[in-house]
Amino acid sequence: MEFERGSTNVYADLGLADADEMLVKAQLATRIGEIIKQRGLTQVEAAEIVGMPQPKLSGLLRGKFRGISEAKMLNCLTRLGRDVTIVVGPARRREGAGQIEVLSG
Repeated sequence: MEFERGSTNVYADLGLADADEMLVKAQLATRIGEIIKQRGLTQVEAAEIVGMPQPKLSGLLRGKFRGISEAKMLNCLTRLGRDVTIVVGPARRREGAGQIEVLSG
C-alpha cells in the first residue's frame, strides 16, 4: 500500500488558498469545544455566553467556521473565561512568511 506523507496542515494538503487561516480557526474551534465540554455547558448555554446563535455555534464546533472571524473566535474564548495572549516573536533567519500557532495552557 502506498501513501503520501502530508504536512501538519490538512488544508494546505488539500490545496486551499487560505490554508493557514483555516488551520488556526480549526485549532481555535477545537479549544472552544473543549472548554464547553469541560464546563459541562449545553450548546444553548454556551451560545448565550459567547454571544452567537446556537446554530452558528453548532456549525463552528463541527468545523463550519467560514464566515466567523478569528477575532470573533478569540472573543468566544475570553467570554468563556480564558485569557488570550498574542505574542509577536522575533524575525526568523529563514526566508518567507512567519507562522501562526494556537497554544493552550
